[in-house]
Amino acid sequence: MTLRVAVQMDPVQGINIDTDTTFLMMENAQERGHKLWVYTPDKLSLSEGRVLARAIPVTIRREKGNHVTAGDPVVLDLAEDIDVVLMRQDPPFDMAYITATHFLDAIHPKTLVVNNPTEVRNAPEKLFVTSFPGVQPPTLITSDVEAIHDFQERFGDIVLKPLYGGGGSGVVRLMKGDPNLDALLELHALIGREQVIAQAFIPAVSKGDKRVLLVDGEPVGAINRVPAEGQVRSNLARGGRAEAVELTARDRELCAIIGPELKRRGLLFVGIDVIGDYLTEINVTSPTGAQQLKRFGGPDVTVAMWDRIEAIRAG
Repeated sequence: MTLRVAVQMDPVQGINIDTDTTFLMMENAQERGHKLWVYTPDKLSLSEGRVLARAIPVTIRREKGNHVTAGDPVVLDLAEDIDVVLMRQDPPFDMAYITATHFLDAIHPKTLVVNNPTEVRNAPEKLFVTSFPGVQPPTLITSDVEAIHDFQERFGDIVLKPLYGGGGSGVVRLMKGDPNLDALLELHALIGREQVIAQAFIPAVSKGDKRVLLVDGEPVGAINRVPAEGQVRSNLARGGRAEAVELTARDRELCAIIGPELKRRGLLFVGIDVIGDYLTEINVTSPTGAQQLKRFGGPDVTVAMWDRIEAIRAG
């Protein structure tokens, strides 16, 4: 089977081929004989009911500084010219992102979009997890300043983060009585009208924030992301260190709780974040960690992903 694959992503020339999960997805697709095009979200159009992308055919290679050969741009009708779209641009999950999901709704599932754009839109990472009672640490989502003060009074040591942020951006830890809380909330209000998340601080984060990767609702493997000394954020983009880790019984229990719903929604490639015994986020936009998992001797999760995509396309 040869598939025509379009990847909606940030500029391919700027990716880090040693860490980027999308690069590994593309590499695996190319090894299977699939044809690749890339386009950035701003090159997506809706015209007379057709979803068009000004895309570039690419060949990739694992060679630093020379990892892509690009052809001339072409306009693709994503419903007619393409079999699979990988929606892999990074957040922020803003109105431009949401509009792109509406465009891609018009072609899915005739053209398979990974992940299902309707469900990506309906499952923001930090909100979707609240659908599963008992898996999260104590959590408050609000823009009510008094409610946040009350939450901190009850739980003391808390973490504050933007609702639609990504990659650890804007995440801060506040001890009980920290005088900076009001100023931080004022900064959030200046940036936008979105609510913020307050969560009880989980001391186990010092031992790492586990990223578990799932394909079609089934866990494939995990890495641990350990924060730098003195830091609360363990994201690899924020200085966290990746290390090998095995799935625990609790990890598998959490996956069993959420897996059927991921499968039902067509959320084919998902990364969840686990700290201690708690599930903190369900990442459905552009989950990362696949290269690190493979590097530490774990399975290549993109192989499992393409196996599943090919099975879906084969009917």
